[in-house]
Amino acid sequence: MNPDDTVQEIQKMGGEAVGVKASAEDGEAVVKAAIDAFGRIDIIVNNAGILRDKAFNNMDDALFDQVLNVHLRGTYKVTKAAWPYMLKQKYGRIVNTTSTSGIYGNFGQANYAAAKCGILGFSRALAREGAKYNIFVNTIAPNAGTNMTRTIMPEEMVQAFKPDYVGPLVVLLSSDKCPDPTGRLYEVGSGWFAQTRWQRTGGHGFPVDVKLTPEAVQQQWQKIINFDDGRADHPEDPAAGTEAIMANMSNRSSGGSDSSEESGDSDILSNIEKAKTAKAEGTPFSYTEKDVILYSE
Repeated sequence: MNPDDTVQEIQKMGGEAVGVKASAEDGEAVVKAAIDAFGRIDIIVNNAGILRDKAFNNMDDALFDQVLNVHLRGTYKVTKAAWPYMLKQKYGRIVNTTSTSGIYGNFGQANYAAAKCGILGFSRALAREGAKYNIFVNTIAPNAGTNMTRTIMPEEMVQAFKPDYVGPLVVLLSSDKCPDPTGRLYEVGSGWFAQTRWQRTGGHGFPVDVKLTPEAVQQQWQKIINFDDGRADHPEDPAAGTEAIMANMSNRSSGGSDSSEESGDSDILSNIEKAKTAKAEGTPFSYTEKDVILYSE
């Protein structure tokens, strides 16, 4: 895509812009242009993309690699080049672009879905690393009519999915008023906005001191997949994601009734919560000038 048209459009509206004709993977060139022109970089919107759709049986390495390189590696390279500047200035806003194909999967788009889902995982990891430096990283899954989607959408749909309906969310997530917490996923299109999150059933825990068989798993299958029994949750971080697994470590067949097992699980979960909120009190230490001299030597 030629950036000149976008630069001219921004300039006509009274803004300042610099175009860079470079590969999405050449993150250093992209970021250098911003630094040279404006002295700092505060916002990244990673939105470069291509389509190479093909049924998986007919897909070759070139089709797979091209899509991953532009979408996933391009997102990584631009972000990687800008990250040191954002760390130093303790400020940054990054908006990465995934897709419903990456969230839900789509026929003929194994390459595209893999890249887009990779971007989501990349963004969530960076959000955790950047939070304490006031660097917010969020992900959007837009439905937008662009030159890329025009190749697979009827023109009426392209017009209905104007980027104008997506832009306001991108601006908000790029601003100093970006909602906290960071690391969220938003679906957006045609003026409709929503946050998307993972949901997990309450599951079933088997005793860890009894040999587990496929037949035993099958017998509890309905409980394992039941989202409607009031036990489903929405884990938001790795700790929440492993709580149930860690709690089940105390599940023993010799532990007595179900109520005692549930009590043991509850104690473990309670201790986990206490550990997460624990604060260090520090260690007092007294020393003399002699100690300092010996230490410095």
